[in-house]
Amino acid sequence: MVTNDVEARLLVVDDEPNIRDLLASSLRFAGFEVEVAADGASAYHQARDFKPDLVVLDVMLPDMDGFTVTRRMRDSGLRIPVLFLTARDDMRDKIQGLTVGGDDYVTKPFGLEEVVARIRAVLRRTKGEAGDDAILRVGDIELDEDAHEVRRAGEDIDLSPTEFKLLRYLMLNAGRVVSKMQILDHVWEYDWDGEAAIVESYISYLRKKLAVNNLPNLIHTKRGVGYIMRDES
Repeated sequence: MVTNDVEARLLVVDDEPNIRDLLASSLRFAGFEVEVAADGASAYHQARDFKPDLVVLDVMLPDMDGFTVTRRMRDSGLRIPVLFLTARDDMRDKIQGLTVGGDDYVTKPFGLEEVVARIRAVLRRTKGEAGDDAILRVGDIELDEDAHEVRRAGEDIDLSPTEFKLLRYLMLNAGRVVSKMQILDHVWEYDWDGEAAIVESYISYLRKKLAVNNLPNLIHTKRGVGYIMRDES
């Protein structure tokens, strides 16, 4: 359990000792409890045993890449938020990182202040706070904020923390069109340097996860405007 004087528990994973040690020291100084790992296998086992609030995960690791580590965590039921670190500034890498269940992305070389700011932004949006009614419903989709669970027609849907936040935002605004920039502002909490393609990728991935038993799509595109969630049955 996190004590009052520790902001959150973090696992930092990087195979470069200088980067790993610098990040760990800086994050401890910023008020976090930090454990470290140097490869994918260790990262997976420490995520399972240490149960961090967030993993800072390098993409390029000696045994398996960060995307594979994240996929293994998600497949085993670990929904810990992930902030990717990478030397590659490629949109395809960003989309892949997010669609395997990552929550944010920082490109090397990076500033320590930026990493801390993005960690805190991810923690804010993935912890969330339940409202007066913790159950949201649109059509046959049910989102339980207290249990952090989503069901469609009674079947459980496994979502990453950011996918959950995106679905929640769409459900709260059901029947109303929301723009890509509104989604970026409310779900990612910053503009991703105008990379609205991230929203398109996340919407597509969320649609696929919600398409259980060939049920109809409830997230509709309004070309040139944005997206709207509604039950048209």
